[in-house]
Amino acid sequence: MKRPAPSVAAHAFESAPHSTLLKLSIPVLFSLIAEPLTGLVDTAFVARLGAPSLAALGVGTMALSSIFWIYNFLGIATQTDTAKAFGKGNAEEGGQIAGLAMSVAAVLGVVTALLLWPLTPWISTLLGSTGEIHESAVAYMTIRWIGAPAILITIAGFGALRGVQRMMIPLWIAVGVNVLNVGLDALLIFGWDPGLEWVHVPAFGIKGAAAATSISQWCGAIATMWVVYHSLHVRWQWALDRVLHLFRAGGDLFVRTGMLTLFLIVGTREATKLGAEAGAVHQAIRQFWLFTALFLDAFAVAGQSLVGFFLGSSNTAQARRVAKTIIQWSFGFGCVLLVAMWLGEPWIAALIVPPAAQYAFSGPWFIAWIMQPVNALAFGTDGIHWGTADFRFLRNATTISTVVGVLVLFGWGAVFGQSIESIWTVTAIWIVLRVIFGVSRVWPGSKKAPLGLAIDARST
Repeated sequence: MKRPAPSVAAHAFESAPHSTLLKLSIPVLFSLIAEPLTGLVDTAFVARLGAPSLAALGVGTMALSSIFWIYNFLGIATQTDTAKAFGKGNAEEGGQIAGLAMSVAAVLGVVTALLLWPLTPWISTLLGSTGEIHESAVAYMTIRWIGAPAILITIAGFGALRGVQRMMIPLWIAVGVNVLNVGLDALLIFGWDPGLEWVHVPAFGIKGAAAATSISQWCGAIATMWVVYHSLHVRWQWALDRVLHLFRAGGDLFVRTGMLTLFLIVGTREATKLGAEAGAVHQAIRQFWLFTALFLDAFAVAGQSLVGFFLGSSNTAQARRVAKTIIQWSFGFGCVLLVAMWLGEPWIAALIVPPAAQYAFSGPWFIAWIMQPVNALAFGTDGIHWGTADFRFLRNATTISTVVGVLVLFGWGAVFGQSIESIWTVTAIWIVLRVIFGVSRVWPGSKKAPLGLAIDARST
């Protein structure tokens, strides 16, 4: 098998590490932002149908996004494995990894849709919907299940493309999918009749929104498969050892994701128990915090590919240099977010917090913005450990941090009484624990760590 051309980005990193990481991160950022922005457009379209339809959209998107989040391992593990194959110069192995990942994604998508489709009414009820909202949410989710395989294929395909540092392709596909979705929203939700006998599209309401999304997702999946097939010379071969490897990584990442979600759910529950104003403030800050995560994830995802590439080429010293650069950029951008959130407090409060709850905003908001540089380190070290395939460590570190965080949260409430400030203080403790685990795994690390003390310190 002919060796592929050397990675331009990896070669450039050796002489210009900061600009190289930034060039890889920017397209990742915009591809990550594309979906939530389209979600806002969907919301704006469906809002014109009335409050019940908008509430049903909220129920449907919450259920589906929670379910599909479980399958993020298809992208993370595939990106790391293809990056290592790319670093070794083994194009055949990279193509096998990509083909297997997209095949498994398609099967998982079909199985998930078939298993959960009959449970759709129960899922809608579980999320508190009744009456007209329940009926509309069930109709929306029933159609959206059609796009389940497409979503998972795209996740795996994007991971493969990012693994070989083709960051612009996922961006263009994401933009194309979302532009198509917006156009189909206008066409299928409200219908179109230009007065010609042979042209008439009836209005489907919220069902039209679901159909627009599913059609767009399948177009994106087809485009992703085509590009991956031609870029990585995909071979559609199943190998049991690779399947087991993918699911082992998936199990570790599933537990990690579950632990992250558990802490956020417990924090939301405790805030909601304090009353409507505290619940509103917590929701507003949490949503803003999750939005900033997209910016921080961009450095993590770009760095993951570079770490994987250099480990694949047996250049561990350079992989440590990538880790150092990720930390520098993550921490620096965290400081930028700190300043922006500090100075922007009055405008942000007016935009996302109901007037009746604004009195409770400043205290927890202070904790949220002062912690941004530390929060950025948590995201940066996640990207490093994704690149080293240190998934079991991430599972264990996140589990310990979450268990400690939940116990402290409940203990604080039992001894001192709960407040919105105490909830965000414990959230800060949870983040600090994750950072301690994440950073110490690399600096100083240990001989068992992929980037630990086994490397001569002079090489970093």
